[in-house]
Amino acid sequence: MKRVTVLFLSLLLTIACYAQNDTIQVSDDLTELEELQELEEIQELEIIQELEELQELEKLQELEKLQELEELQELEEIQELEVIQELEVIQELEDEDIIFETPDKTEISFGENQVLIIEENGDTTTVQLGSKGLSIVEGEDGTSINIINMEEKVSSSVDSCRKKSKKKFKPHYAGFELGMNNFLNADNSIPTQGFISLNTGKSWNYNLNFLEYGFGLGTSYIGLVTGLGIEWSNYVFDANNTIAKDDNRNIINVPDPFNNVTKSSLKMSYLTAPLLLEFQIPAGKKRIYFSAGVVGGIKMTSKTKVKYQDGGNQKSVVKNDYNLSPFRYGATVRLGYRVINIFANYYFSPLFLDTTTPELNPFSIGLNLIPF
Repeated sequence: MKRVTVLFLSLLLTIACYAQNDTIQVSDDLTELEELQELEEIQELEIIQELEELQELEKLQELEKLQELEELQELEEIQELEVIQELEVIQELEDEDIIFETPDKTEISFGENQVLIIEENGDTTTVQLGSKGLSIVEGEDGTSINIINMEEKVSSSVDSCRKKSKKKFKPHYAGFELGMNNFLNADNSIPTQGFISLNTGKSWNYNLNFLEYGFGLGTSYIGLVTGLGIEWSNYVFDANNTIAKDDNRNIINVPDPFNNVTKSSLKMSYLTAPLLLEFQIPAGKKRIYFSAGVVGGIKMTSKTKVKYQDGGNQKSVVKNDYNLSPFRYGATVRLGYRVINIFANYYFSPLFLDTTTPELNPFSIGLNLIPF
């Protein structure tokens, strides 16, 4: 019996020892688990902090980018304003035609990089417009006209543009024209007597029409035409006389101002602008054109010139307004086909303003020799 009791007690003691060991092991496992959880929480906190820092950094970078974009936009707006102001200044300059004039030279600036230069040097008048130039020389044997620095630069792109614009209305005004001058009196006849009668064969008219604009009226066969040009009129007196202006602004005759007068003339130039209605009729591959309208002019220069013999060739040039009309207007007609181009001008404004000189209305007729 004692032996059984001892065995039972030993068994109970063994079970108690095992239970105590299991309790200790469970406690240790719980401690390790808590430590792991704390470590994970710390790591999560660190990750959260890193994410917050990254988000703040991204926000800062976005703010910097926004600031840079705003600065760029402000800079672009400033540059656009500067460009607009420059364009407005350029447009104002383009809209204004600038004329510089000296006794022997006239410069007219118009449009963009367009300058017309007219220079007189003795018996030679030189006209330059870009690469186009004309030299008008009055010599003892008559008047000669030379083309200088004439260059035609036609690129394939221009050719293609012209091919595409074949159906557009093409005006006929620009070019160099040569004709004859004279007057009509109140009886609509040419004066043949008196100090104002002219030698028509030597009274030349030159026109340099350097700008033209055409506006089709819904078709390529009818349109309005305008432009700018310069008209030089040379009136050679039939007698050996010249003219002058007295104190009352009347034009008077000055007979034989010098001995052995060989040529005496009145010269003037006007800046002209027409307004034409042009009609075009197909004729094969080309067109016959006819235009009519009005033309106005603003006087630029005027002078008398007398050539005479006195121990050699001599000349006297007197620049004066000679009471000529500062503004004039008239009618103009034009007709052409291929290389034949005819023009005629008649001015309703009298040659001279109110004076004792009989009323004279200038007219000219000639050919457009070099169309532009």
